[in-house]
Amino acid sequence: MTTLFDLPTSPSVPVLGESAGFPVRRIFCVGRNYADHAREMGAEPDREAPFYFTKSPWAICPSGATIAYPPGTANCHYEMELVVAIGAPAFRIAAADALSAVFGYACGFDMTRRDLQNAAKDKGRPWDLGKDFENAAVMAPITRAAAFGTVGDQAIRLTQNGTVKQDSVLSDMIFSVPELIADLSKFYHLAPGDLIYTGTPAGVGPIAAGDVLVGTIDGLLPVELTIGAAE
Repeated sequence: MTTLFDLPTSPSVPVLGESAGFPVRRIFCVGRNYADHAREMGAEPDREAPFYFTKSPWAICPSGATIAYPPGTANCHYEMELVVAIGAPAFRIAAADALSAVFGYACGFDMTRRDLQNAAKDKGRPWDLGKDFENAAVMAPITRAAAFGTVGDQAIRLTQNGTVKQDSVLSDMIFSVPELIADLSKFYHLAPGDLIYTGTPAGVGPIAAGDVLVGTIDGLLPVELTIGAAE
């Protein structure tokens, strides 16, 4: 069947030291996966079950970019996260085996139109307008899992214009990477190209035109973003 028009190819993320990029298939995001962040958002943390939201692959934004202040919001926030890149099929996989599906890891920003998200929450509506928009999934190049090693007590930090705003360790995640993969694989056939943003520590806050955001995780390339004026 012919099509009425052509669509762009799937966005891809660079891989450290390699010429081929990692094509993005789907983006899953974990909500409230650090206890201190859950509390700052007005909720008590628990281990009942992780919960998720999604972003379109077209939300991908490369590290080092300068973007316009996002449209439709007066309160856009940064959220610094560990991103897991899936490199092998996983369906109903056990947590003990889940790391076999991991291709690598990266630093990422889950940009959030907080005013739109909160308005949707108040009305019991989906968060799509608050979470899924252009340049809302910022990513540094991916480091292969073997080069990064085990996810443990690596520091995760974000600075805004040189001031530390988020400062935690990956071991503070409520649900570990293997647990998240195992749980997601109950509901989806995870496949190469899928990304999982694993949640953010406390300290999220608003951005403004002129801001420079830098996110770091020990052992990974940093993610950087400059905020320009609104369009």
